[in-house]
Amino acid sequence: MRASLELSKQLRSVEGTLASAQPAPVKTSASQFLTWSYKIADVLIAILCVPSAFLIINIRNLPAETAGFLAIRVSVKNLLLITLFALLWSGICHAFGLYQPQRRNREAIMRAAAASVSGGLFILLFMMTSRAGLFGLKAVFLAWGMAISATIAVRLLLNALAAPATPSNQPRQVLIVGSGARALKLYRQLNGRPRTDYQVIGFVDSNGSHPFLPEVESKLLGNLAELEEILVGNVIDEVLITLPVKSCYAQIEKAIQVCERIGVESKYLSEIFEPSRAQAGYERMGGFAVTSLKPVTHDARYVVKRAMDIIGASLGLIFLSPLFLLIAIAIRVTTGTPVFFSQERYGRNKRRFKMHKFRTMVPNAEALQSDLEHRNEVVGPVFKIKDDPRMTKIGRLLRRTSLDELPQLLNVLKGEMSLVGPRPLPLRDVSRFEEGWLMRRFCVAPGLTGLWQVNGRSHSSFDQWVAHDLMYIDTWSLTLDIKILLRTVPAVLRGVGAL
Repeated sequence: MRASLELSKQLRSVEGTLASAQPAPVKTSASQFLTWSYKIADVLIAILCVPSAFLIINIRNLPAETAGFLAIRVSVKNLLLITLFALLWSGICHAFGLYQPQRRNREAIMRAAAASVSGGLFILLFMMTSRAGLFGLKAVFLAWGMAISATIAVRLLLNALAAPATPSNQPRQVLIVGSGARALKLYRQLNGRPRTDYQVIGFVDSNGSHPFLPEVESKLLGNLAELEEILVGNVIDEVLITLPVKSCYAQIEKAIQVCERIGVESKYLSEIFEPSRAQAGYERMGGFAVTSLKPVTHDARYVVKRAMDIIGASLGLIFLSPLFLLIAIAIRVTTGTPVFFSQERYGRNKRRFKMHKFRTMVPNAEALQSDLEHRNEVVGPVFKIKDDPRMTKIGRLLRRTSLDELPQLLNVLKGEMSLVGPRPLPLRDVSRFEEGWLMRRFCVAPGLTGLWQVNGRSHSSFDQWVAHDLMYIDTWSLTLDIKILLRTVPAVLRGVGAL
């Protein structure tokens, strides 16, 4: 493995290609963006559901001619009622906590339904003030149902776009640094909640002259000096630092630096530090006020990136479905089944997922790899050889054109991957990482394409590969993603660096 100095040289060599892609400072966080999106959507729902219900119920009674339809007057009273209803609806949503992003869709649905049931009572105002009786009980129930459905749909859509690092049905894996009274209290509060979003996997601390409490000792993973090794060897989404600032300032600062280097989000209680890369945010957790240090950009643009992933993957799967069928038939006819190859890869925060590809090798290719290790043509922990004897004839064509990667659009749609990001690595390659800072590439979702793909792919050394990945993480922007996507097509057509 190359030293950090060698990597720095590689990073400087990449900077020239990214000079125009430096992201502009963005002050709106992803959570703030979601909150404003919820509020705007709720106001629009309140404004539109009532007149929509009225039109649907009375469509047969409305004048057929254009002049007569336009003659229907919107009174000042109705405008005031709609405005009042929008304000009341928004207030009810706020009271039920709907402007706080929820990780679990079930929680979002339950809160939205409860708020809609309560807020829907105000729709009765329109029936009570309708002189002609055109807005009756049917219109009330229709407007109510439309409001409930739209409110829940908006939550599900926005939560999907701002999906967190972990799947909604899995708790975030948390490591607590510290073993004192605050650490134990936080641990009990997080573990004592039903259906908690967090799972404390253990503690890290040096006991000094005081013995550990039995509850802490049973879950002690190591001391502070071993923090980096623990982060590398475990799936950890967050590190909660509970050490006292007055007596442990240096240890807290060191723990934050380790988290930054590895690419793991860290949180500490109350006090303010100056991180070098991580972005600070403020929130409450288990009754404590904490500062969150995210190792990667996580602002409103992240929601747009996820929307691009969903739209791009959906369109790709639809329009490329005939090509999928042709490739599947070609593989089936020439080499038999299976058509697809699925392999465990490391994703964001080192969480494993099944990555899908069209099969390009013989069925027992993974078992044969150990016999070919001596022919590896890439310096470093990764394994690649040009004339791989395990490759099938149709597989060579698919590899050369990168068509074998197309099934990963399914991984993108599921949120396991993104259209752009560092390539997901096999378990074998990651197990050979010798330095902790290499793990920082896992602080973002892996991508279908990335800087490595558009800059020579397999012709690049491992150090250049890592340099491209870290440069992408540190300079990420939507503009950079678009540039990489546009450069991917000619890179694939040229087949530069494909093995």
